[in-house]
Amino acid sequence: MHEHIARVLYHCQIHLLYASAVGLAAWALTSIRRGSATTKYWIWVAAALHFVVPVGAVLDKIEASHLSWARPLGVVGDFANNISDGMPGLVIGIIWLTGASVMFVRLIVRLRAESRHAQAAGPAALPASSLLADLPVRFTATRQGPAVEGVLHPQISLPRGIERVLSERELDAVLLHEMRHAKRRDNLIRLFYELALCALWFHPLVWLAGARLALYREMSCDESVIAQAHGEELVSALAKLAEPEEVFLLQAGASSFLSHRLERLSAPTRPASRVMSAMLTLAFVAFLAWSVFSTMAHTACCFVHRP
Repeated sequence: MHEHIARVLYHCQIHLLYASAVGLAAWALTSIRRGSATTKYWIWVAAALHFVVPVGAVLDKIEASHLSWARPLGVVGDFANNISDGMPGLVIGIIWLTGASVMFVRLIVRLRAESRHAQAAGPAALPASSLLADLPVRFTATRQGPAVEGVLHPQISLPRGIERVLSERELDAVLLHEMRHAKRRDNLIRLFYELALCALWFHPLVWLAGARLALYREMSCDESVIAQAHGEELVSALAKLAEPEEVFLLQAGASSFLSHRLERLSAPTRPASRVMSAMLTLAFVAFLAWSVFSTMAHTACCFVHRP
């Protein structure tokens, strides 16, 4: 039993070691000012997913017979053996389980609150000239700003009376932004991330991934609005919704990124951004492949039968 636990711990540590390297690479690459926010968003989605999907461990189990050259990392293996035996492993297990339980309860409370909020919203009667999507658009009496609610069946939620604050073109820009969230299933991606966070609550890079995902999730949807020639209207709408004297305040997560979003929206279009986006993608894919290969190199030895 001790050997089995030590092996599982060793695999987890190797996986998290190289997943952390991928997370650092994602942070470094997305910190470059050039490149599209959409590319940076998907880089962080892949980095977050890599934390919970041990691709290297799966592949090395399949190809173990061809990797007889693989060698373990002695330091990591010794640490796994030490903490898997006796009181240290029990204490660490209790701490992890307590944290995971708290995070899971926190997630359930949030989902239930959003479900009640969505059920309380009423259908929206928007001006005829406003952009109408194939998605339900509902009004809510809360102070929450425009948002997409629901995971499997998303709907756009607008604060009641927003049509009196924004012009028709500004409202169109807001709807385009929220439609992008809904069509891309951002709420589903967020749910997968938060489930991963329940298990990896102790890892600072997983928390960083959540913050970066939230930022580039908003900025990438802004890019979609700009592409449809509604950039100026979105800037104007954001400014109105964020005014302290207005009752329609942006959500806390979105408002904290307001300066970044307005700076991005106001910046002139740079033709080279597509080239930089391609370069960022290739660099990240190369780093991800290195991580998978390195994980295989240090875990396949556990599956290779040696006489």
